[in-house]
Amino acid sequence: MSVLLERFAGSPLFPIAVKVAEGRRLSFDDGVALFTSSDVLGVGALANFVRERRHGNTGYYNVNRYLNPTNLCWVDCALCAWARKPGVDGGYTMSIEEAVAESAAGWHDGITELHIVGGLHPSLPYSWYLDLLRALKARFPGVHLKAWTMVELDWIARVGKRDVVDVIRDLKAAGMDSCPGGGAEIFEKRVRDLICRDKISGERWLEVARLCHENGVRTNVTMLYGSVETVEDRVDHLVRIRELQDETAGFLGFIPLAFHPEETQLPHLPPATGLTDLKVIAVARLMLDNVEHVKAYWVQIGEKLAPVALHFGADDLVGTVTEETITHAAGAKTESGLSRAEMERMIRGAGREPFERDAFYERVGRDASGRVLRANRHDFAAALAPAPAGSSRHPSSLDAALASS
Repeated sequence: MSVLLERFAGSPLFPIAVKVAEGRRLSFDDGVALFTSSDVLGVGALANFVRERRHGNTGYYNVNRYLNPTNLCWVDCALCAWARKPGVDGGYTMSIEEAVAESAAGWHDGITELHIVGGLHPSLPYSWYLDLLRALKARFPGVHLKAWTMVELDWIARVGKRDVVDVIRDLKAAGMDSCPGGGAEIFEKRVRDLICRDKISGERWLEVARLCHENGVRTNVTMLYGSVETVEDRVDHLVRIRELQDETAGFLGFIPLAFHPEETQLPHLPPATGLTDLKVIAVARLMLDNVEHVKAYWVQIGEKLAPVALHFGADDLVGTVTEETITHAAGAKTESGLSRAEMERMIRGAGREPFERDAFYERVGRDASGRVLRANRHDFAAALAPAPAGSSRHPSSLDAALASS
């Protein structure tokens, strides 16, 4: 602790360093001071101190696959290059059988989590969302289904003409194990009016998250930075997350998302710099004292910068994210997925110790050949569950992985 404080002797950040060393909560003004400080390495050192106090030398990741069942969406967000309107080239909607087959296609590493998000489809019935989860859970027993953002849950409730609490309970019963954190963007109304005018408000996003937590569904939470928000907007976003976490303790992790302006309605905006990426991660680690995990999303900030982020407050590089499409539609130049071995090399390259986690941050059990033995508090079944009725899908490499696990 004394070494940390010596580093900031005479620095404007010294009062914040004292709070950090003593484990005291930072204020809104502290957050603004961190964002506006020119001492990026100093901010990073403070964040790394907190990160190592919590997680030591561990670098988490998981083996997950992305599933985007539809990109048809009735809203018109200036930030999005991925969604399509009905009838527009490039739009698609998978049948349930196609979504199950897509989840299995090309897998080689023993998936433990499916990350499921899509557009706000204008005509899919309420039953489709339930049936999709049931089919995936039947096909891949033991695999964690992280499905539907707060924006999507609100939309599904509107489609089904149901209270969102009933929707959460129905989806949970159908197989929804947790929720991704997308759609939070920036909670401030001025920013949302410019980048995602037709989405639910920041207040509604937080309300739906609260209802998830109160009904036994943990979620993640994101922040989209680098568009039209101010430093104060970012700090406000982090403080609101922290306040809800004080109430519910329902957020599993925080994921900062860098805005990629290419191919969006805001192409004139400059992309976030690497220094901004690192500072956002660091300030988030310092402000979110009640959120256990801060993630560096390698798909967005790049495979060279993500390991550096493990020394700027991040403890988790998210996952293998096989077949990421949303960020790549906006111009991301990273790979669309990495293998387990590549993730571990990236973490070791940063001098951290890889820890393959499941959705609950428990270690995934594998045998010497890499076969999954236990994850998500489930022993993986020795035989596959039957395919959904009516499926004509052929076996895939994931079938073999699950059958042998």
